[in-house]
Amino acid sequence: MPRTHPHSIHGGRHELGQNFLTHRPTIGRIIHLVDRTTGSILELGAGDGALTRPLARLGRPLTAIDIDEHRIRRLRPALPGVRLEIADATRHPLTTDVVVGNVPYHLTTPILRRLLSHGSWRDAVLLTQWEVARKRAGVGGGTLMTAQSAPWFSFSLEGRVPAWGFSPRPSVDGGLLTIARRDAPLVAVGERRAYEAFVRSVFQAGGSGLPGVVARACRIDRRRAQRALAAVGANGCRLPRDLQPSHWAGLWDRVGRG
Repeated sequence: MPRTHPHSIHGGRHELGQNFLTHRPTIGRIIHLVDRTTGSILELGAGDGALTRPLARLGRPLTAIDIDEHRIRRLRPALPGVRLEIADATRHPLTTDVVVGNVPYHLTTPILRRLLSHGSWRDAVLLTQWEVARKRAGVGGGTLMTAQSAPWFSFSLEGRVPAWGFSPRPSVDGGLLTIARRDAPLVAVGERRAYEAFVRSVFQAGGSGLPGVVARACRIDRRRAQRALAAVGANGCRLPRDLQPSHWAGLWDRVGRG
């Protein structure tokens, strides 16, 4: 089982939103998930190297970044084969095959938005707040962000991490989330901006029942909306959050483009 670095007991810096992972089963799970992927790796937030060290043992090209220059300088002598950089996770290029990291809670949304709109990466393994991981994976219903990106990415919830598994201890549990870029997008990449606007209009539209919501958002009559929902297999859905990625893509084909 991978070991955490001795300095991890001191925890991260509060002003940088650092909560270092010390939960060994989760470290092992993250390495296992990354090991199932292929290609180069970018770690967001190296900290004291609790993930960086076992990631380096995978023997793949690895870049690890952290905004804390002291942590990076401390890691460099111990990991000469790793490209260690002082960098901001909200700005660093996302050009590796795999992105992995214990995401600072206060930066979760901007980092997720950037991941879903930038770079050429194929797989991501991220540790976020538990509720964020659940929502992105569609547990209990999809969200606007997930629905807008689902034609190009698939999301999976891989586990819950207790708050005591971090140092310092945060106020909420963590959640392990994986994101994979689809080999065959459900909607053409060139239509992404228009598709996102369509999804937003459905989530924001009023109306009685899902057919009424779709009718209002697309400015079509209710019968046409009902036929479209039936055609894509979404008859049992009551709200936009109940729609699956295939439903959204089908609705876009039938009533969204217009």
